Amino acid sequence: MAGTRRRGAGRGRPTLEEVAARAGVGRGTVSRVINGSPRVSDRTRVAVQRAVAELGYVPNRVARALAANRADAVALVIPEPETRLFAEPYFSDIIRGVGAELADADLQLLLTLIRTPKERQRFADYLSAHRVDGVLLVSVHADDPLPDLLERIEIPAVLSGRRSAHESVPYVDSDNTGGARAAVEHLVERGRSTVATITGPLDMYAARCRLDGYRAALRAAGREADPALAVAADFTEEGGRRAMRELLNRRPGLDAVFAASDVMAAGARQVLREAGRRVPDDVALVGFEDSAVARHMDPPLTSVRQATEEMGRAMVRVLLDEIEGAAERTAARPQLVLPTRLVVRASS
Repeated sequence: MAGTRRRGAGRGRPTLEEVAARAGVGRGTVSRVINGSPRVSDRTRVAVQRAVAELGYVPNRVARALAANRADAVALVIPEPETRLFAEPYFSDIIRGVGAELADADLQLLLTLIRTPKERQRFADYLSAHRVDGVLLVSVHADDPLPDLLERIEIPAVLSGRRSAHESVPYVDSDNTGGARAAVEHLVERGRSTVATITGPLDMYAARCRLDGYRAALRAAGREADPALAVAADFTEEGGRRAMRELLNRRPGLDAVFAASDVMAAGARQVLREAGRRVPDDVALVGFEDSAVARHMDPPLTSVRQATEEMGRAMVRVLLDEIEGAAERTAARPQLVLPTRLVVRASS
């Protein structure tokens, strides 16, 4: 049929621009449809798909990447075991945000777990060959060498969180100190007299900031922070259980606990129930993140809401800016801190 003849026949491959012209939309809209983005109307999607079929357009990612001297891929690196990846909503929310934002950028996502020094070295060798255009690094510990390696080999990178207050690599973070302070102020205002905390691993800056917020709220209330009321854990449910047992051994009469993650709060809740301590009657409980875990606990958990999915989206936006401006970077690197807020539920 003459009306639907493949325009590319006899004169090379049809282009993205030709598809856009045939469908009556912009080039970016065609890219979104091809990459499966949900941010396109059904009518537009049908028009683009019809134009693709009529023209015989086939995306040539490899050719485009070679022409631009790009890998056309971004690595999302999580230096944690699979058990944490699938057990903690934080990681799935970050991945969801990253994936949603990359859907509009026409880039491949490479998800990488690093669990051992050998895996870290293998990934470092992979990066040194510049097989990705940029790296998103989640769950950063203070001694993690990857951020410095990325700077040395000049691969754009963005961290979820920071290694310290003087982080040199671009990052997107939450207001961890302010969120923790709001949580503990809430417990003090509810008349709780002995407020304990279960911290995350203190080689992570986010965990130290949440501990700082806990201490700041107590100081503001005219109270001294008792070291016996703070136990470090590892952001896991089992870590929350171990820490809660230790707190009850140290201070059986405690009447409130701020856990630095919802997952640790869930572990603490189990131990409190086993010990016959009612939540919130005997012990008020507050978490951090406001994940699905908080909403489904019994009773529902008061928690500090951080915009985890938006953090993932923001990381991609910052990284894309870094990739595009890699040749003209200045000393001022992007540093974005997203606000938090306390969501009060029955546990407190």
